[in-house]
Amino acid sequence: MEAVFSAAGPLRGELAVPADKSISHRAAILGALAEGRTVARPFLRSEDCMSTLSCLRSIGVEWALSGDDLTVEGRGPQGWRQASGELDAGNSATTMRLLAGALAGRPFTSVITGDESLCKRPMGRIVEPLRRMGAEITGREDNTMPPLTVRGGGLTGIEYRMEVDSAQVKSAVLLAGLQAGGETRVVGGRSSRDHTERMLLLMGADLSFEGEDAMTMRASRLQAREIAIPGDISSAAFILAAAVLVPGSRLKLSGVGLNPTRAGFLSVLNTMGALVMESNYSETDNEPRGDLEVGGAQLNGIEVEGRHIPAMIDEVPLLAVLGCRARGETVVRGAGELRVKESDRISAVCGELAKMGAEITELPDGFVVHGPVGLQGARVDSRGDHRIAMALAVAALCAEGETVIDGWECVNISFPGFEDTLHDLTG
Repeated sequence: MEAVFSAAGPLRGELAVPADKSISHRAAILGALAEGRTVARPFLRSEDCMSTLSCLRSIGVEWALSGDDLTVEGRGPQGWRQASGELDAGNSATTMRLLAGALAGRPFTSVITGDESLCKRPMGRIVEPLRRMGAEITGREDNTMPPLTVRGGGLTGIEYRMEVDSAQVKSAVLLAGLQAGGETRVVGGRSSRDHTERMLLLMGADLSFEGEDAMTMRASRLQAREIAIPGDISSAAFILAAAVLVPGSRLKLSGVGLNPTRAGFLSVLNTMGALVMESNYSETDNEPRGDLEVGGAQLNGIEVEGRHIPAMIDEVPLLAVLGCRARGETVVRGAGELRVKESDRISAVCGELAKMGAEITELPDGFVVHGPVGLQGARVDSRGDHRIAMALAVAALCAEGETVIDGWECVNISFPGFEDTLHDLTG
């Protein structure tokens, strides 16, 4: 499937971006681990989140979707049952990694698989700590690649020192620790998104924190809650970037999640010279949220170092697009984690933007963009990655001529209707 974009007029209006994908996943999984009825709204009906729900149904969890309201009938982890077949996580690494952690505590065998893209993504980083806790996990290539076979039960808490700042790894260990004997201590990883910790606390988990670097989980019974899910700041980022790049734009995005472990892109936009204004800040169900207003701006290149990457990991491809229109160099380093996402996002964004005339140099762990440069419409490829597809669409809005993006269907993984949203905002 392809999508066609051309240079756009100003983006104007007000909208609510889709519900947060990360929080939607967690509301479903933690609701299934809790006791009682969890209601999460609005739940993101994306392909990734539907993969999570499909897997939960296969292990005996009852749930229902009415509009964007998700109801999960939780019976605690003891209510989970061995599936009759494989659990298909689709394209969702979040589904695979978090479910592997939760299933590590259950006394039966599960096989978790996914599509071709997901089966190329590394899983050794969750396999190692879960095996240390007592789960038997096997996979391809020395137990590091999907499909994963998880034989769970009888876990014992461990101390685990995070090697990479990964919310999915951290979450897998915590969900296993929820069902383990003794204490599970996680050291590091606190700069990665913390939605799992926030929701665990909301549901009554025995989770404590030690300074800024460590946390301890003890076996707990979770209690069902009603959860209000904010708008996804990663989805909002693509709309914000488009508004910044197209002169005369003025947009307001309402109810966007402002979790500080996710808001790094907002700081970068302001540093580059854009003015992003926050208002109506509140905190509901342990998650901060508010409204964002932004308009067109003249940007300056900046350098982004590795310590800033975890708080904007999904938005890094957008920095390459912004750098094309900024004065001077935009340099990103320390983003090697992007090479093991849905695509090699460093290679993908550099290669596809170069087709549009970008002056961009690929680095082992990032890129250098020389701007400003006038982009030209071209035929480009999403490489099956929703973040790359949306970044290229944003680039097309400020390029001369027509841009055709192949593999557009992958956008449904996180932002169904993104194309229509852009067209509506540009009139």
